[in-house]
Amino acid sequence: MDNLKEIQGKMSHDPHYMFSYNYKPIRQVCVPGPVIVGAGPSGLAAAACLREQGVPSVVIERSNCIASLWQLKTYDRLRLHLPKRFCELPLMPFPKDFPTYPDKQQFVEYLEAYAKRFMINPVFNSSVERAEYDESIGMWRVRSVGVKGGEVEYVCRWLVVATGENAEAVVPEIEGMMEFSGEVKHTSEYKSGSVYKGKKVLVVGCGNSGMEVCLDLCNHNAKPSLVVRDAVHVLPRDMLGRSTFGLSMWLLKWLPVRLVDRFLLFVSWLILGNTARFGLDRPMLGPLELKNISGKTPVLDVGALAKIKSGDIKIYPGIQQIRDHSVHFFNGKTENFDAIILATGYKSNVPSWLKEKEMFSEKDGYPRRPFPNGWKGAYGLYAVGFTKRGLLGASVDAKRIAEDISKCWKVESNHLITITKRSLSLQL
Repeated sequence: MDNLKEIQGKMSHDPHYMFSYNYKPIRQVCVPGPVIVGAGPSGLAAAACLREQGVPSVVIERSNCIASLWQLKTYDRLRLHLPKRFCELPLMPFPKDFPTYPDKQQFVEYLEAYAKRFMINPVFNSSVERAEYDESIGMWRVRSVGVKGGEVEYVCRWLVVATGENAEAVVPEIEGMMEFSGEVKHTSEYKSGSVYKGKKVLVVGCGNSGMEVCLDLCNHNAKPSLVVRDAVHVLPRDMLGRSTFGLSMWLLKWLPVRLVDRFLLFVSWLILGNTARFGLDRPMLGPLELKNISGKTPVLDVGALAKIKSGDIKIYPGIQQIRDHSVHFFNGKTENFDAIILATGYKSNVPSWLKEKEMFSEKDGYPRRPFPNGWKGAYGLYAVGFTKRGLLGASVDAKRIAEDISKCWKVESNHLITITKRSLSLQL
C-alpha cells in the first residue's frame, strides 16, 4: 500500500489499522502517525488532541487497562485533590452532575468515557523495553514485549513519552527494613484501612497520600503514626468559600507569588493554627514558591490534621533503623508496630527504556528543560505529563504536541509511508 491517504482513510474507521513487516522473527510495524507510550490521563489527552487534528496514533500500555495507576494502585477513599475544572482533559469536560472533587471511580469513569469518545484503543499488556532513534532511516524504533513474550518493533516518525512522573514506586532504603517481622507495603498496594483494625501502623511519608492513608486508618479504628522527616506545608483544601488552589490561581493573576504565599499562610494559620506545634514545621519558602522551584506539592488537608491535633495520629521524625517489630527514630524513641506503609511516592522510569540523552535527564527521568519548555525534543520526540503541575500541565502540553505534529503531518503525509517502506527494505 503506497498511498498514505488510503491508510488514513482506513485509520479513520479503525485507529489501530497498521501494516506490518514480517521478514524478521521480531514483528515490525510501521505506524504512519506517532507512537504514544503510556495510556494514563496524559497519553489519552495527547491521543485525543492528535485525533482532533486529524493525526492517527498508536498508544502502547504495559498494563491491561487505561489509567492503571488510578485503577490498580490507589486506595479506595482517593478523591481528586483539586476541583474538577482544573483536572479536565482537553476537549471534554467532566459531567455536570459530578461533585467538585470527584472520587476515584468517577474519575476512572470519566477517563473511560474520554477514551471511547475519541476512539482511543491502546495496545494493552505491551511493555516498552527500548526506544531509540535510528538516524539511518530518520525514524524511531520502539520495541515492546507482550505478556506472553512476543516482541513487536514499532517504527514511527514521532514518539510521545507519556509514562509520566508516577511510573515506578519509590521504596527507600531503611536500615533493618528487611528484618521487620510485620507487613511492609507501598501505598501502591494499599486499598483500605479495614484490614488494620486495632493494629499499630507506621506510615512513612507526609505528603497528600501519607496524610490520607493515616486518616483512612483512623476511620477504620487502626492506630496510625506518621513519619515526618522534612518540613511540609499543610493548607486547608478550601478557604474563604473557594478551593485553595482555585483561589491561588486567581490571586496570581494580580499579585506576585511571594505575596500570594503570605496570604495563603496567614489564612491557613487562622484556620489550622500553628502546625509546628504538632510536629509539622513549615519550609522557609512559601508553598507556591516551593512548588515552582522544587515541584514539592503542599498537603491539602481533608481531615488528617484534626486527628493529629487530637493525638489519634502520632508524629515521629526520621527512622534510624528497624529491628523485628520495633522502629528506632532519630529522636531516640523506640516503638513497636504491626505494619509499615511507605507513602514515599513515585518516580519516572524513562531512563530505563528511552535511549536518548539530550531531552531527558538520566538522573531523574524528567525533561531537562522545566515547564513550559520541556514538551519538545529533537527528531520528533515529545513529552507529556512531566510538568509537576498535574493534569493542568499535561493538558497544556498535549495541545502543543498535537499542533506541532499536525504541521509536520500535513507537510510529510504525501511521502512518509513510501520513504519508510523503502528505508526498511534497505535495512532488511
